[in-house]
Amino acid sequence: MTLSLKPGTSWDDTYSRARAIAPEAFDADRILNLIGGEWQRIGDPGEHVTPVDGSVIQGPPRIGHDDTVAAVAQAADEHKAWGAVDLDERKSRVKAAVDEMREHRETLALLLVWEIGKPWRLACADVDRALDGVDWYLEEIERQIAGRQPLPGPVSNIASWNYPMSVQVHAELVQALAGNAVVAKTPSQGGFHTLTLAHAIMRRQGLPVTLLSGVGSALGNALISAPEIGALAFVGGRANGRKAATTLADTGKRHFLEQEGLNTWGIWGYSKWDELAAHLKKGFEYAKQRCTAYPRYVVQRELFPEFLEMYLPVVQSLRFGHPLAVETSFDPLPELDFGPVIHATKAAELREHYENAVNGGAVPLYRGSLEDGRFLDGQDTSAYVAPASVLAPPTNWALHHAEPFGPLDSVIIVDTENELLAAMNASNGALVGSVATDDADFGARIGEQLQAFKVGINKPRSRGDREEVFGGKGASWKGAFVGGDLLVHAVTEGPENEQLYGNFPTYSRYPESV
Repeated sequence: MTLSLKPGTSWDDTYSRARAIAPEAFDADRILNLIGGEWQRIGDPGEHVTPVDGSVIQGPPRIGHDDTVAAVAQAADEHKAWGAVDLDERKSRVKAAVDEMREHRETLALLLVWEIGKPWRLACADVDRALDGVDWYLEEIERQIAGRQPLPGPVSNIASWNYPMSVQVHAELVQALAGNAVVAKTPSQGGFHTLTLAHAIMRRQGLPVTLLSGVGSALGNALISAPEIGALAFVGGRANGRKAATTLADTGKRHFLEQEGLNTWGIWGYSKWDELAAHLKKGFEYAKQRCTAYPRYVVQRELFPEFLEMYLPVVQSLRFGHPLAVETSFDPLPELDFGPVIHATKAAELREHYENAVNGGAVPLYRGSLEDGRFLDGQDTSAYVAPASVLAPPTNWALHHAEPFGPLDSVIIVDTENELLAAMNASNGALVGSVATDDADFGARIGEQLQAFKVGINKPRSRGDREEVFGGKGASWKGAFVGGDLLVHAVTEGPENEQLYGNFPTYSRYPESV
């Protein structure tokens, strides 16, 4: 089978489409930074290697600390003016931005494909989820904001590269709707073109947004602890989250820091294997490069044969490869479970983790081959990795307590309920966890003891949309919870001495239902 690139989807075609939509933000050779309402040709753009085929494209325009300080000060001025804008006017402008982004859905999705390797279906879903979610807030904001005021300063957003639209842009639009100016940093590993186009549209509709690119170590203090900043919204790994939390410790500044955790399925006294197979297959979407992916299965020993009989066909059926490769120009873009991981270094790291586990005594359950993928003849495949799985990895394995952020699974066999809990709670807190069991009472009992914010019984849990709240337990989260009404509460001030739902050092409580 010979594959070729779908006509009209090349990087040059995609970049030209973005330039045509927002010429103020995209120059022929580089993208720009948005400061004080103006797109400025400052910063060192460098280069970016797309994981799709290893080609070099325009990189983020990295600025330094002093320019960031100036940008935050200008955003603070905008914040004061925006807070005085009538809610009806804010709603009108946010809705106009959402409507315009819908007009350019395909271009936003293509940028996601090239920048971070999302298959077409998932890239479109990322855009749709962001915009549909904001629609809900436009309907609910009057109730949500009653008796509340914007924060004293703009909201600073430092987010991960994997969901630029449905996490970052979605949150920013809600923050602006609630009366705040927004300062956002583009992720260093990808997403900056998508965010540039989205912010150009937001700015065109009169929203007070600032978009900056730069190295975290250079921009961090200005975006986290600058006196003008009203709150920090962070999505990323525990190491960077810990640094941000340390910086914020003495400031009392509002914050919500979403961090990683090892999410697990626990399987005990279970028989509905077809249902679990469907959940597990869907769980491989985007190569498990998301904070709510489940890379570990903790299985009751006597169920292991049935588990393996269900699991192996799932991993063998996964479709992966170049997201834009087709057999003929008339074919639709392929229905893939995943494309590349974020970059070649990550792919090599995942392969090394697999080898280290096996060399340490783990049993190799499955190791796919890139020969099973869909690729163009001769294309660079260094950022691609086939699915793999190990049984009983050693306790000193690097991923024993951490998520792989890729299609590398581990399976742990246990004999007792206590062993099940210990293995599922190995990472000191997680965002989600699930129990597969035929015994509802057992599922409820185990679920209450899991160190996961959301627990599913015979179903996976996700970040959620619209009214569904989101947070984390243990080291997977610090600060206020978000989602539903809580997202608005997190970026506004309510009655005096209000205590927010959240995971705080000295005070923590949870909504009655998550």
